[in-house]
Amino acid sequence: SNKIQRSNSRKGNCWDNAVAESFFGSLKREMEYNYFYKIQEAEELLFDHIEVYYNRHRSHSSLDFVSPVQFEVNAA
Repeated sequence: SNKIQRSNSRKGNCWDNAVAESFFGSLKREMEYNYFYKIQEAEELLFDHIEVYYNRHRSHSSLDFVSPVQFEVNAA
């Protein structure tokens, strides 16, 4: 098995790419205790986390702390 573990790099300048820094910071915090033993396992879990949870149900500060789905419902 491939014992894959997420990594944390040293702190950089978050102003270089604030959107990416924010996204990956959230991802690392929310996936902190997940260890992957197979590439397919990591791909499936990351897909579910990003496409199902992060992009649809997680509250976002840029949307006044509502989920993207709720934001669209409110805007309709």
